[in-house]
Amino acid sequence: MNIIFEDNDIIVCIKPVGILSQKDASGKVNMIDLLENLCDCEVYPLHRLDREVGGIMVFAKTKYAAAKLSADITNHNFKKEYIAYVHSKPKTQTGEMRDFLFKDSSKNKSYVVRCERKGVKMALLEYTLLETFEIEGEIYSKVRVLLHTGRTHQIRVQFASRKMPLAGDRKYGARDSFKQIGLWSYKITFTHPTNKEKLEFCAKPEINLF
Repeated sequence: MNIIFEDNDIIVCIKPVGILSQKDASGKVNMIDLLENLCDCEVYPLHRLDREVGGIMVFAKTKYAAAKLSADITNHNFKKEYIAYVHSKPKTQTGEMRDFLFKDSSKNKSYVVRCERKGVKMALLEYTLLETFEIEGEIYSKVRVLLHTGRTHQIRVQFASRKMPLAGDRKYGARDSFKQIGLWSYKITFTHPTNKEKLEFCAKPEINLF
């Protein structure tokens, strides 16, 4: 377990690809059990990463810290940034994606829909194109993504809906042979729940596409 920072209130660490962020009914290996065994204390989840996605995460060690940071997330005072590798190229260097998303829990998949209805939530992100490259005659782009909302599979489905599925993301339409989904949680910025210090943590992407 790669722990970047730890004190009496929080743990900042790298979630490996293939590990669940939280406990579920499957009983599979998850970050909560791993951290609680390592730190010998109760650990509270604040946000999630898909099992297929790795990168930096923050967990609380007290109920007070969990409540404060959860409120910050709700009030958009908890900044999460990602690096994504996508098929094709965005039309503009920078931009935003704003969509209505519907989650089909039976399929564990989200869809972009045209209008609000029961079960539909607004999703918003900003992106910046960092570079474009070619692999075997196909164009790919590396983009930085700032999430304003945290919907299920949000980055994956919003890019895929614009014919730019993430590399390796066959669930959302990628047709390639990459071994890993091209998405990584690389930066988190937030205020410490007790001492109010502004904190920023980064983790270099560990994306193995080949």
